[in-house]
Amino acid sequence: MNTELNDVMLDLETIGQHSNAVIVSIGAVFFNPLTGNIGAEFYQVIDIEDAMKYGEVDGSTLKWWMKKSDEARSVFNVNDTMPLKDALLEFNEWMYQIEGFRNRVVWGNGATFDNTILTNAYKATNMTKPWHFRNDRDVRTMVDVGRRVLGIDPKKSNAFKGNPHNALDDAKHQAKYISDIYHQFKPGYWDAQI
Repeated sequence: MNTELNDVMLDLETIGQHSNAVIVSIGAVFFNPLTGNIGAEFYQVIDIEDAMKYGEVDGSTLKWWMKKSDEARSVFNVNDTMPLKDALLEFNEWMYQIEGFRNRVVWGNGATFDNTILTNAYKATNMTKPWHFRNDRDVRTMVDVGRRVLGIDPKKSNAFKGNPHNALDDAKHQAKYISDIYHQFKPGYWDAQI
């Protein structure tokens, strides 16, 4: 494992908007926001019947899913699913490639969404999440910094590769545009702005 890749970009697909939403799939990649390098990937679709034991469904989110493309909705027709607890165990094993609990930095798209929902899934299944709470990072905050401070929006200017609303493809896209924002903070940036 390349030690420079201690950041994880996480993306969940859910059928809820709240902190205890039912998780449909988990996607993640190791990445380095300073270099833009992307490493190992994780993707797992969860058995919905099992996931519903640990979370709640939101009707408006179900309606939202019905309006999405066939490719996006195909996550509901995957035969290779696993119970939530097994998926979390596999995610832990994948995360353990980063040695040291406090070295693992996990990014999610929204301060109260991906990381919080996954944390609550760990609690609901009586498991321990594989990263320290101080290492939660927020994608939306960085996008706001990019827009308001730097005057850039790589979330929109980067072409999306893959299928939107596929947790792994979304995680890769998010890692790319966070790295693009970080890249703008190269040495001397602030000196040039003053």
